[in-house]
Amino acid sequence: MANGDRQETAYMAVRVARLYYFQNMTTAAIAEEIGTSRATVSRLLSFALDRGLVEIRVHDPQEVSGNLESAIAERYQLRSIQVVPVSAAASEKETLQRVAGHAAAYVSSLVAPSTVIGLAWGTTVAEIADKLLPKQVHDVDVVQLNGSGTGLNFVNTFGESIVSRFAQNYGARAHHFPVPAFFDYADTRTALWREKSIKSIRALQDSASILLFSIGAEATGSHVHTGGYLSDEERAMIRAEGLVGDIATMFFREDGSWRDIALNARSSGPDMDCFQRAAHSICVVSGKGKIPGLRAALQGGFINELVIDEPSARLLVEQIRAADGREPNP
Repeated sequence: MANGDRQETAYMAVRVARLYYFQNMTTAAIAEEIGTSRATVSRLLSFALDRGLVEIRVHDPQEVSGNLESAIAERYQLRSIQVVPVSAAASEKETLQRVAGHAAAYVSSLVAPSTVIGLAWGTTVAEIADKLLPKQVHDVDVVQLNGSGTGLNFVNTFGESIVSRFAQNYGARAHHFPVPAFFDYADTRTALWREKSIKSIRALQDSASILLFSIGAEATGSHVHTGGYLSDEERAMIRAEGLVGDIATMFFREDGSWRDIALNARSSGPDMDCFQRAAHSICVVSGKGKIPGLRAALQGGFINELVIDEPSARLLVEQIRAADGREPNP
């Protein structure tokens, strides 16, 4: 769908949503008013929900998203926690789409003139790119945080495509990072990092006010583990050393430590200090398999804003309470 078509659809979806939710009009009445079919009205309402244009909260005294957000905030000092309502029976695909739609709307609300956005490629961030609604903003830069080339193919367009889609959405400048995800030798990375062209990209990464990423985890079929980036020996080493996740191909342990991990010396990802400095270090989580890595990343202080699906948030809170020796909520 072209940008103009998507923007027109968004305008229509908002108009229909206002009539349906604010004016309490039926779909039949809305269809008659705007001169379309009831089926089209239903599709526009679904579009508004999926893209985060409309949020519905059910205020259940037993447990609401706000309670989960508060429980997470008790443990971790985050500037923003957003729990996305998703049914426990929802499929992995549906859950990802809901979370990505919410994250896309939130990120767009943060993008202002002269913003630098840093992106760590992956399935979740790719889905967020699909959910973006066009918004032209002056003087925005979008930079790739880590290389996506593999040992067999130096140039891999997966990461570059995500950066290009974000840049196109905001009318921004795209800055790709055409290096391997992992170098064969740490010395090669050290030498390349001295090049002026690479220094300029890394300086832009370091200046980003918005960093957008998810947690890479073997249990969830992360692209890092399934896309040919790691050898069998490296995957065995990750398990043997107790590395529970990665952000932008930089791995960390359960306690959040990362500096002395050998694989990180060959990674093209930024030092994790970068995530601790950014104004908006936004982690988007869809799926319970990411919880061990998420807890480690939170422990390491790599995240200051979290967008997470409700079932995963509930599991995170249960684990927090178990670690504290408290009874879980019924």
